[in-house]
Amino acid sequence: MCRTVDLHQAVLARNDENALALRGYLGHRGTVAVNLLSSPGSGKTALLEQLLARAVAAGVPAAAVTADLATENDATRLARSGAPVRQILTDGLCHLEAGMLRRRLEGWMPEDTRLLFVENVGNLVCPASYDLGETLRIALASVTEGEDKPVKYPTAFGLAQLVVITKTDIADAVGFDREAFLRGVEQVNPGVPVLETSARTGEGVDALLAHVLRAADGEEAHVPVLAREHERYLDSHDHGDGTGPHDHDGDHDHGDGRGPSSGGRGRHDDVPGAAPVPAETGGSAP
Repeated sequence: MCRTVDLHQAVLARNDENALALRGYLGHRGTVAVNLLSSPGSGKTALLEQLLARAVAAGVPAAAVTADLATENDATRLARSGAPVRQILTDGLCHLEAGMLRRRLEGWMPEDTRLLFVENVGNLVCPASYDLGETLRIALASVTEGEDKPVKYPTAFGLAQLVVITKTDIADAVGFDREAFLRGVEQVNPGVPVLETSARTGEGVDALLAHVLRAADGEEAHVPVLAREHERYLDSHDHGDGTGPHDHDGDHDHGDGRGPSSGGRGRHDDVPGAAPVPAETGGSAP
């Protein structure tokens, strides 16, 4: 059991380094990455298609990377928006890792990309533990999934900087208990903003794009309580590689999605001049 735990920690540590380097690279380019997490069938792809189309119509340079275990169906669908899109096939892996994203961006992402949407694998468990170098982490849940999703998946919703409800046009038909859902969100992530959306009617899509653009303009994102608690824990413990407690300067994300204690998703204002996509450190993904 201890060996399994140690291996998992080592994988996360490698992802930490890759995510930190990728965050710096994206920040230097002026690109804001948005990590979208949800369960399968939440309507994430439909909503993202609307977001991309509206960004393109507004003249905002946006691109997307979408991840699935198999098929390129989502990439084909998202490309209808007119935005550059790439598919990542994880070959059975239930989540994206920073190294996988780095490899897919290399030599592809347009230079002027302002918004990079990353549609993670449909899963509310594994993806919550992996930082992708994102600026904004969004957890989505549809009204068809039930109002108890936040409390059943406290890590995914507890580390989100924005929670989005999808398919609100059928909320009454499926008996969605909005107040119970909001209570659950507040329980696991006090103060996190919540937006209600419908890709079919367009409700909330403009508000969601505006929220993302404010993050791109430097507005400080919500810092979850869980993130602050985990940061304090990490700062009081060894890295796990014999190097001892944290003694480095500057805020940065530790790569497990918990985020820095000072807000946002990590600093990149000290990144040296233009550089290619940073080399990957280790990695366990294909």
